[in-house]
Amino acid sequence: MKFLIDECLSPDLVQIAGEFPESTRVRFRGLQGRPDWVIVQRAVNENFVLVTNNARDFKRLVGSENIHCGLVCLIVSPSLASRQSQCDLFQFALNELGCDEPVNEVIEITLHSNSEVTTERYPWPSDNQEFADDGEIV
Repeated sequence: MKFLIDECLSPDLVQIAGEFPESTRVRFRGLQGRPDWVIVQRAVNENFVLVTNNARDFKRLVGSENIHCGLVCLIVSPSLASRQSQCDLFQFALNELGCDEPVNEVIEITLHSNSEVTTERYPWPSDNQEFADDGEIV
């Protein structure tokens, strides 16, 4: 398993993923500032689990792929957003994954405003997923 860390996340996440030596950041792959669909294509083509805090856009894009290595979404209440909270949530994600590769799955780790952390793991795209004409999930 290897992770592609989105540019909006702390660079410390690559160090946390140290047991997965091929893990890297969008910036290190020359993708900084590129459209999200380009990042998804690179993740799919190079078999990366994509890690982001932009769940809405990336779920839509990853959901249009027949097969992908997984999407990890770190969702933080704005009042608690920090580099440390991202690192803590990524560690939660790694614990949730264990040795199981998240092929065609989404793992959402959410830090709520009351400091509660919840974890959801589900197949994506789901069998009942539908897209509107504008590409939004309905």
